[in-house]
Amino acid sequence: MAIAITPEAQVRIRQLMAKRPEAKALRLGVRGGGCSGFSYVFELDLAEAQPTDKVFEHEGFTVYVDQKSYFFLNATELDFVDELMGQRFKFNNPNVTSTCGCGESVSF
Repeated sequence: MAIAITPEAQVRIRQLMAKRPEAKALRLGVRGGGCSGFSYVFELDLAEAQPTDKVFEHEGFTVYVDQKSYFFLNATELDFVDELMGQRFKFNNPNVTSTCGCGESVSF
């Protein structure tokens, strides 16, 4: 898989999906927006994969990534961190050239 998911993130994803049994997969991606140009997509997808999606079967869940986002997310690690400011999913993406001050928006 070109997108690695840490054990901590896997546990949290399984917990989220257990609360939404109608979800077909976790959708990861990037979309235009934010102060640096792009923001990450992290959502439970209720639909089947689109014909152009990359589909990855993981231990206990499926991940969809649209073709355009896959270009930007290749070699990314998805982590789940518990920090002083709270819990969150964190994209460790070597393709990023800069981020905004809050880290929620990136450029490639």
